[in-house]
Amino acid sequence: MASHSHSEAEETKEEGLEVVSVSKINKGVRTVRVPRPELAESSFLKATVKGLGITVKHFFQNVITKSKVETLQYPEEKQTYPERNRGLHRLMHRDDGNVRCVACMCCPTVCPANCITIVPAETDDGGIEKYPAVFEIDELRCVVCGLCVEACPCDAIRMDTGLHAPPSEDRHGGIMDKPHLLNLGKKSIAVQGGAGADWRDEKADDGE
Repeated sequence: MASHSHSEAEETKEEGLEVVSVSKINKGVRTVRVPRPELAESSFLKATVKGLGITVKHFFQNVITKSKVETLQYPEEKQTYPERNRGLHRLMHRDDGNVRCVACMCCPTVCPANCITIVPAETDDGGIEKYPAVFEIDELRCVVCGLCVEACPCDAIRMDTGLHAPPSEDRHGGIMDKPHLLNLGKKSIAVQGGAGADWRDEKADDGE
C-alpha cells in the first residue's frame, strides 16, 4: 500500500502537484498542495513596468524617428490604389445628355448593402417609360462589389472613376445624389436598349 501511494505521489509530482495524503478508502482521492505564486509575480509589477517600457519605446519611435509609422496624412498624402480599383460610381448620359438610367430597379435590388435609392417617375419620351427622379448612393454603406454595374441592362452606372470617397464631417456628406453622379459621367457609346432580340439574325446576314 505504501509503495502504491508513493508511486502515485511521484506521478503527481511530475504533473507539478505535491501529494500531501492519499485516502485509505479510495486511492483516487488525494490531497495535494497547490503552489502559490510569489509576491513579485502576483503583484504584476514586473509585467506592468515591462509593458510601460514597450509603450514609451514605441512612443518616441513614432514621434522622433518615425521609422515605423504607417499612417498617411490624408488628404495631403494619398495611398496609391491598384489598377483594378473601381472607385466612385457615376451615371452615364444618353445622346441628348439625359441620364441613361430607365429606373428598372435592377441595381437597388441586387445591391447587398442596400445603399442605392431610386425614385422612378414617368417620362414624356415615347421610347423610354421611366427615368429616375431621385438617384442616390450612400458611399459609406457601399461595399464596392460592382454588382450594380453588372446588373444594369443599359450601361447607365459605372464604377471606373478610380476616385476615393471624399472625407465628410457628417453622414449625409457620404451620399452622392443624381447631379453629382451625372457630373462624373459622360456620354455612353453603348447602344440604347441593347442590340435587340434579332441580333443573331443580323450577325448572320453580315456574314459573321
